[in-house]
Amino acid sequence: MSIFATSTSAFFERATQNLGSLRGQAEALQNQISSNTKLTKSSDDPLAASILRSLARQEALSTVDTAATNRATNDLNLADSALTQFATYVTRAQELATQAASSLLPAAQRASIGAELAQIHTGMVSLANTRDSAGHALFGGDSAGDAYQINATTGLAEYIGGGSAGELSLGDGQSVSRSLTGPEFLSFKDKVGSPTDLMTVIKSLSDALSGGAASTATAASTALGALGNGLDAITTAQTVVGSRLSWIDISTQRQQTMSEARSSEQSDIGAPDLSSALAKLSELSTVLQASQASFSKLANLSIFDVLH
Repeated sequence: MSIFATSTSAFFERATQNLGSLRGQAEALQNQISSNTKLTKSSDDPLAASILRSLARQEALSTVDTAATNRATNDLNLADSALTQFATYVTRAQELATQAASSLLPAAQRASIGAELAQIHTGMVSLANTRDSAGHALFGGDSAGDAYQINATTGLAEYIGGGSAGELSLGDGQSVSRSLTGPEFLSFKDKVGSPTDLMTVIKSLSDALSGGAASTATAASTALGALGNGLDAITTAQTVVGSRLSWIDISTQRQQTMSEARSSEQSDIGAPDLSSALAKLSELSTVLQASQASFSKLANLSIFDVLH
């Protein structure tokens, strides 16, 4: 009969390795469950880790695009509100010009109309210098200062802003202009095709009426045509702003859909199946406890007990 001797040290070493392996598997599952991720390090699954990093970068860029989208929305809403106020000013100026177009109007009332038009002009200049969400002139293009200033000699408002309103990224190569420049809706051509400015029309009519002369009825009648063109330009600008806001809404919906898709993919790749993980952890715990109990009993056995 052959007698096989088992090294006590080898027995303890194998038992320790087996118990350590079981304990390591259990700890790994506990970490997955607590952190809700299957990967504790990239080496666990290099391909999955690479995909998750790419998805995380896309989500980070999406956050930047969302901030730009919110700014564009805020600025365009401010522009829409300001354009509505511009339209109110012009509508009132039309009413006053219609009254002033009558040659039978008393001089005092004509002068009063001129004074109110001067107030409208002041209000429009102030409105044209409205600030955007970043504190810059809303209608001043890419300029940091005011959009308009009053010429000290003529008293007319002059555009001193930049050439364009600037584009803001919406992600995926899409962008939108955050506002309009003043000349885009305040400058237009009169009935003979000459370039003019809405605030200049109102200021000039105000100056003409301030003297109260009946001869200014013709100037008021002429100004009505220009004011009508100016109101059309404002209405067109409101349509442009509205279309940009609609485009932002579509872009925002696309961003949300893509974000949800990324989140779902991240969950599919990186998140563990909790029910399976919990069942496996329970199984490992049972095996580990049984192994520890068996090892304890075997470790306490002695050959002398057998010989006895």
